[in-house]
Amino acid sequence: MTESTAARPAALQERSRRSQQGILDAGYALLEEGGVDALTVAAVAERAGMAVGSIYRRFGDKEGLLLAIQHAFTESLQAEIVERMSVERLRILRDPAVAIAEAVGAISDAFQSHEALLRVFLLLGTRHEEVRKQGSRVSVEGNHRFAEALRHAPITHRDPEAALDFAFRLIYATIAHRVTHGEFLESDRPLPWNELRSHLQTAVVSYLLSTPEGR
Repeated sequence: MTESTAARPAALQERSRRSQQGILDAGYALLEEGGVDALTVAAVAERAGMAVGSIYRRFGDKEGLLLAIQHAFTESLQAEIVERMSVERLRILRDPAVAIAEAVGAISDAFQSHEALLRVFLLLGTRHEEVRKQGSRVSVEGNHRFAEALRHAPITHRDPEAALDFAFRLIYATIAHRVTHGEFLESDRPLPWNELRSHLQTAVVSYLLSTPEGR
């Protein structure tokens, strides 16, 4: 096999990868701009500069395209959080309170960075079972990674695993609520993202490291 023929499959694979990424990027943009109603095969094809038929061949229909976009987005979001919240990174921080605060901040920062797209999928998941299932799968994996990253911390509860599980639920519920409903649904008092992040860090550190009353 000559060098040119050996390089051809690699070039084709790279072109296919770029095309796939172009489709995903077009889908992200359309969902952020107009929600799920703006996501059509024709709109994605136009935005990505591709033929409509090539989108259908890759994904089947709008449903397949939507789920592929969600899968790629949630996997990328999870990888971003894992990188910020790695076991190795948190164990370098000798103060457990600092490590816990870093883990909470990693989740909050990632959600804030992708707020518009997350809002689409979180709201869509309330009426689309496959979207909900995929979102739940990634969230449960995130829960496990959060617990693993903080397993070394001196959790002051009878059941540290249950405490870490509740802490993740608290973080996720609070941030998901902010993403879907905004800043002022339940209060007219301003609470910008940076303050929400700080209060969550304080609450979770206190919950995990403080001895509960009556113990």
